[in-house]
Amino acid sequence: MSAEPRRDGASFDASRLANPATAALRAYDPGHDLPALRQRFGAAIAELGSNENPLGPSPLALEAMRAALAESWRYPDPRGAALKNALARRLGVGADRIALGNGSHELLMLLAQCFADPAHSIVFSQYGFAVFPIATAAAGAQPIRVPALPRDHASAPFGHDLDALAAAVQGDTRIVYLANPNNPTGTWFDDDALARFLARVPGDVLVVVDEAYHEYVDAPGLGTALRFAERHPNLVVTRTFSKAYALAGLRVGYLVAHASVVAVLERLRESFNVNHVALAGAAAALADGTHLASVRAFNRDERAWLRDGLAARGYAVLPSQTNFLLVDLACDAASFERHLFECGVIVRPMGGYGLGHTVRISIGSRAENQRLLDALP
Repeated sequence: MSAEPRRDGASFDASRLANPATAALRAYDPGHDLPALRQRFGAAIAELGSNENPLGPSPLALEAMRAALAESWRYPDPRGAALKNALARRLGVGADRIALGNGSHELLMLLAQCFADPAHSIVFSQYGFAVFPIATAAAGAQPIRVPALPRDHASAPFGHDLDALAAAVQGDTRIVYLANPNNPTGTWFDDDALARFLARVPGDVLVVVDEAYHEYVDAPGLGTALRFAERHPNLVVTRTFSKAYALAGLRVGYLVAHASVVAVLERLRESFNVNHVALAGAAAALADGTHLASVRAFNRDERAWLRDGLAARGYAVLPSQTNFLLVDLACDAASFERHLFECGVIVRPMGGYGLGHTVRISIGSRAENQRLLDALP
């Protein structure tokens, strides 16, 4: 019996075996290695690049998570019934209209995997959330990337052009992805504009509105897409506990949609996709209205303070309804970002979005925000 020929590991390349959808993808770029930087510098860095909540989670959520650890040897509730029911009561919808995800990222991906394929297209904005084109590519669907509003637009520079997005919908379109407010621009469109958009989109096209920053909103006329759900059963709204609820490390998201949409997602959703500690923490965070109110008030005031401080130093700051500001430098942002990094201040350059002349700056604590202003070139 002849020996199996030895294979040279150096010549093996699994990328050649990847399916076409995966081969077309690039790995997510998380920016700086923050865990390594924390280990190296400790509290000597100001982390203003990840849109995290500097106030941290609700004390009730922390207490619930500690208690849940005692049962971490058990599998979590595969249906997430307690959290779903709490959300259903809060939002005034049936629990059968809610799906839970390992962050809203997973749900945005799952929608494309369940409803799109190479025979169909997905529409999204030029500077929309990075997950939209990734979900499209993962499903092998045809991307229709619609140019954003111009830099000099009065209220939403680089924001969604809803008229152009509606016009871009084709007969083979299955999904339109929107983000309101939008990451990374911070811009938004009001409820009346969304109503007009929904009226133009065929009823067999899913309109997915990502409201990851919903809790930070205070602009007149901007409520939630959920108010249109009864009239438009093709509407899907995604949200997360990572931002205002400060549970980014737990990865909990949810969507609200027609029950039939949720039923389709359940066929492909991973079993136990939200862990036991995360389910407990999210349910407790949802119940703590006092903490959420303090987060909203802090973010509103600190966002205005930082915006004014940047503007006073001559920087162009886009309007925002989120917990971050996009600063338009009108030149390549690499040297700006590098200067701040050397001062121990981490911000996020937006070259990956095609906005290489901008940086995204999260709203941090007052001390972090002051440190940023003091370090500006």
